[in-house]
Amino acid sequence: MHLDPVRVVNALWIVLVTVWLVGALQASPAVRRQPIRSRLAYVLLLVAASLLMWRRPFGLLGARFVPHTELVGWIGVGVAVLGIALAIAARVFLGRNWSGAVTVKKDHELIRRGPYAVVRHPIYSGILLGLLGTAIVVGEARVLIGVALFAVGFRVKSLAEEQFMEDQFGGEYGEYKRRVKALVPWVW
Repeated sequence: MHLDPVRVVNALWIVLVTVWLVGALQASPAVRRQPIRSRLAYVLLLVAASLLMWRRPFGLLGARFVPHTELVGWIGVGVAVLGIALAIAARVFLGRNWSGAVTVKKDHELIRRGPYAVVRHPIYSGILLGLLGTAIVVGEARVLIGVALFAVGFRVKSLAEEQFMEDQFGGEYGEYKRRVKALVPWVW
């Protein structure tokens, strides 16, 4: 049986979604939640990005940006594995504080260990790296555009999260923010 990089990368995303669903059952209740109306900007970006990532190509969006070879496909799988592993590790470290929406949880803790010692939003960093790997596997322009839209959506969402954390933890979060970059270690 021959393994196909596209099937492998799709299976990786199924693993991530499964971890998220199981983890959501263990999350603490929210004591503060971002209003739905203010969530629309990043939710719409993430939906548009998802459609580009996982829908059939059309027109120029189906143009290849990398050669369609087995080696390129497996390099993409390797990048996706690293990213998804980082996102899962970050999710585990976040524990009961995790939420799909911008919230403050009951007994919320400021996590600064594990991947959170390197970047403030390692789940987003990991997902973006996983998406980049997926883009390499798929090799089409539409997927690169999807990755860019995910990056913008995560940035918008992370700014709202940071405001919640500053409100909750004050100077402690400000010090963490000065010391640790948002998405890319030592860069951004």
